[in-house]
Amino acid sequence: MAKVMKQASEVSALLCGILEDNGRVLFLLKKDERGREALELPHALVKSGENEVSALTAAMREQAGIDAQVHEVIKQGRHNAGSRKKKRGVPALGFRVTAKSAKVVAGKGFAGFRWIALREIGNVKLGRNSEWLR
Repeated sequence: MAKVMKQASEVSALLCGILEDNGRVLFLLKKDERGREALELPHALVKSGENEVSALTAAMREQAGIDAQVHEVIKQGRHNAGSRKKKRGVPALGFRVTAKSAKVVAGKGFAGFRWIALREIGNVKLGRNSEWLR
């Protein structure tokens, strides 16, 4: 029996919004079922053919409550869109994002937010969708 590939529904890239304010970047605080904290950038997993800018704009609004304007890619890496056993690397792109107001309202699934300098991310626990920053 042959395996059927679901290429249309597979993730083709991870897009992250990098909103900077006074040298610090916005990270959303996520807690697992044990109460352990991890920080993640606002992000969107996109499929092939999706509009990246509109997907990231919608993610910023939903996850951080920010009406964002997406600009150029400022950071690139690789993200494991598969499992630990079946790794599947996809591009991870960090877009520079601006907003008229940096007032953050953490969305559903997030416990809060923190502003952290990118040079200090080695000292914090990053979530799965932000591990590529290291």
